Amino acid sequence: MQIQAPIEEPHNTGTAADIRNIAIIAHVDHGKTTLVDAMLHQTNVFHNNQQVEKCVLDSNDLERERGITILAKNTGIVYQDITINIVDTPGHADFGGEVERVVNMVDGVILLVDAVEGPMPQTRFVLRQALQRGLKVIVVVNKVDRPASRPTDVVDATFDLFIDLGADDDQADFPIVYTIALEGKSGLEAGDLETDLRPLFELIINYLPAPKVDPDGVSQLLVTTLEYSDFLGKIAVGRLNSGRLSKGQQILLLKANGESKLAKIAQVFIFRNLKREAQDEVHAGNIVAVSGVETVGIGDTLADPNDPHPLPPIKVAEPTVRMTFGVNDSPFSGRGGKYLTSRQILERLQRELESNVSLRVEETNNTNEFMVAGRGELHLAILIETMRRELYEFSVSKPEVIYRQTTQGIYEPVEHVVIEISSDYLGMVSELVSDRQGRFLDLRYNEDNMVFAEYYVPTRGMLGFRQPFLTTTRGTGVFHALFHDYQPLAGEISSREFGSLVALETGLVKAYALEHLRQQGTYFVQPGDEVYSGQVVGQNVRYEDLVLNVCKAKNLTGHRATPKSIAASLSPPRIFSLDDAIEHLDFDELLEVTPTSLRIRKKDLNHDRRRKEAKKRKTPDLE
Repeated sequence: MQIQAPIEEPHNTGTAADIRNIAIIAHVDHGKTTLVDAMLHQTNVFHNNQQVEKCVLDSNDLERERGITILAKNTGIVYQDITINIVDTPGHADFGGEVERVVNMVDGVILLVDAVEGPMPQTRFVLRQALQRGLKVIVVVNKVDRPASRPTDVVDATFDLFIDLGADDDQADFPIVYTIALEGKSGLEAGDLETDLRPLFELIINYLPAPKVDPDGVSQLLVTTLEYSDFLGKIAVGRLNSGRLSKGQQILLLKANGESKLAKIAQVFIFRNLKREAQDEVHAGNIVAVSGVETVGIGDTLADPNDPHPLPPIKVAEPTVRMTFGVNDSPFSGRGGKYLTSRQILERLQRELESNVSLRVEETNNTNEFMVAGRGELHLAILIETMRRELYEFSVSKPEVIYRQTTQGIYEPVEHVVIEISSDYLGMVSELVSDRQGRFLDLRYNEDNMVFAEYYVPTRGMLGFRQPFLTTTRGTGVFHALFHDYQPLAGEISSREFGSLVALETGLVKAYALEHLRQQGTYFVQPGDEVYSGQVVGQNVRYEDLVLNVCKAKNLTGHRATPKSIAASLSPPRIFSLDDAIEHLDFDELLEVTPTSLRIRKKDLNHDRRRKEAKKRKTPDLE
């Protein structure tokens, strides 16, 4: 069945006066989730004696471990008989797709800005999304209790950002609230905070608009988010723009591709506190969750079958980085994972596409490999770690940027990078960025000897940047990168300046071997580890790869040291996190990912073939 009706905006003829739908947006680590925690506590979501974890909306294990919000979350609170539906959004640029779609179901936003750092790259991105939708904004300057707090300067910089992004007069005349979110304090003056968030709540009710809806119109809901339940199956989430939805109601699912299908609503929910509450009927203006429509996807419209009107589909920015996901064909394949086959891997990736709107998956000429594209290394790393914890076993390649071929030549993605470091490291970091074709933009000093430096850097220059940056700044530096635009291909960026130490044979690593080979570089293995031929076991001190036998043993005499004493004298191996391992990969290497281990290996495990390929690359073409 095809529906030819034109795409329309909702018929807005009234308001839902007792509802406010808001999103909290900010740069990473500026305090969004902490503020939501405080709002939940002060609206009596929790009992007085109830023990509650911090960042309660970050329920995902990876979110808690990394201290970032990955997925947009919905909750609802009641303040003075007004329902405030809150969406907590990710602050990291790699998850900008979450922000792009959730602004479709809110009527106003709270922009959180750190009182020290001020507007940062992701601040620009999330604010642009809100302003383009015509949304009103409340600016919250958070962490005003920090020693280096500069609220006046931050407000001025935020205003300049509004103007730079094309805000109209009404949007630029934004109200300001100053907060210490961690303590649940707020006020209209930085130096005069109340002991609660009442000033913020009052502004939400009195300044941000109620949703403009048509309560008597036909049913119309744009699906913005998908959730899953073991009992209910797929759950569609979005704002009900017009009409009403009820349990057992017949609706028409209008797919973004033009197809349509009749369906029946099993359950309809609203968000209240930290739960979904089942309702017999929900009216326009609410953010609702609907179960029973199993083929629904993000960007689809749930409409009245008798008068269907599709809403404009959700558009998100295209990916800039890609890597291959493939079957693990190493000699140790199948030891740790449950899902190993190409069919299982592809089905999992396709399932991810249903909710991860910024992701792209393509099949390749190799039936055992799939090209997966995302918004950055972190975006893809989160997917890899998630699959790993779900007992998938697979291999991934080194990330690479996605170029564009234009009539003017090849264009590449460029990042807006903000680096926060001690001024002591400025020279070394500037050289590091320059080597990666970075272009200097701006420099700002803080009173505490900290420097904020801004650059435009090609995305390929940011791949593998984190580890040398942390080494240069001795682990004290922080950087943020946000996609800027596509620009003409910059100059050459040198690859890594070291080669790999590669295991010659399969077996157990011996202390004797490592002792005699310790001068060759840094090792990723230790005595007793099992390795296979072609596995990368260390980092060479020289540029080229070196194949060596780490499994070599020798019978000891009474005059020689014992294996135990030798092992005790060896330096501890370098242990990779997933992010470290991805950064370390070379173009001819793969990362073997299993639920229990991470191993770097050569794509081709055969030493002779790799040697021949290396000779070909070094030999000039005389034809």
